[in-house]
Amino acid sequence: MNGETIPTAAIAAEAQNHNAPRDKPGIAWRKAAQALAIRALMLQEARTRGLEADPEELAPGRFETEDEALIRTLLDEALTIPQVTDEAVRAEWAKDPGRYRSAPLWDVSHILCACDPRDEAERPMAEARAQDLLARLKGDARGFADVARDSDCGSKAAGGHLGQLGPGDTVPEFEAALRVLAEGGMTTAPVLSRHGWHIIRLNATAPGQVLPYDTVRPKIAQALEKAAWARASRDFIEALAEEAQISGASLAPI
Repeated sequence: MNGETIPTAAIAAEAQNHNAPRDKPGIAWRKAAQALAIRALMLQEARTRGLEADPEELAPGRFETEDEALIRTLLDEALTIPQVTDEAVRAEWAKDPGRYRSAPLWDVSHILCACDPRDEAERPMAEARAQDLLARLKGDARGFADVARDSDCGSKAAGGHLGQLGPGDTVPEFEAALRVLAEGGMTTAPVLSRHGWHIIRLNATAPGQVLPYDTVRPKIAQALEKAAWARASRDFIEALAEEAQISGASLAPI
């Protein structure tokens, strides 16, 4: 990068932070090389401009590194982000007002066969038990409350009923299974979470209500500002790359 060499060891360490298919580890390597190349370009530009780092506190006792502070200072100086107008926000909202809704509510019941999913002996035993309970239901959720008496969750006293849940009220793996169920439907196979194996029934669902413009305006404005910042930073990096001498890495999208 303009005569600066990025060590192979640095790329190898950075590659751990990038996703890639298991059979294509080279993609993670290329992403890492690209990320470090962009970082080097920005640090070089910051030093050329004579900028100084002033690390900010990100959280109690946790501060930016010198390089992070220098890059932030550079972008603050180099990028000019146009102000988001009310007209732009309203136009974005008008594309599909139905996108902006309050959170849905799900009325849910479940049966839990508890286990530590990391335990290679305990996990299959709990799964077999969950399969047996599922077989007792014979695909008919109407008998759910009776079978739920054998659940390992305290909700068994209420027929497995968990009440009304919203997004984030359960662990992600449970919610992911819940989101694809039709009202009145039940999972066709046990679902593994950090708590064990679940049989899940969606008793009823209440879709979120469409929110008025004034309520969602700040959220839309923030999204438009972030998009504008991303475009401006991408254009800035591309301009730096056009003037740079680069070998061994590509800044083209991967």
